[in-house]
Amino acid sequence: QVQLVESGGGLVQPGGSLRLSCAASGSIRSMYTMGWYRQAPGKQRELVAAITSGGSTNYPDSVKGRFTISRDNAKNTVYLQMNSPKPEDTAVYYCNADIRTVVGRTSYWGQGTQVTVSS
Repeated sequence: QVQLVESGGGLVQPGGSLRLSCAASGSIRSMYTMGWYRQAPGKQRELVAAITSGGSTNYPDSVKGRFTISRDNAKNTVYLQMNSPKPEDTAVYYCNADIRTVVGRTSYWGQGTQVTVSS
């Protein structure tokens, strides 16, 4: 069994900064691509950032240059540094990880953490 636990969400002012963390635990053999998604009320879930096991990153234009994803493979943890957030970044942020366990390779999701950008 694998669990992804997010932390670091909350209220942040426009132009401030916030760091999200997501730690994976359980019977993990290998971790592949990890990512952050978000879902605002009435909208579909969308990719915010992704990072491969080799460290290659991918961002949509909406957050490029403001958000940075990183990972600590020794701790099975992925981070999202959010700089200069905007009100439109307000959403529930979900961690996602592609993980191999003893039973196979599966995509796992965290429970989500609320990020509200407001003055």
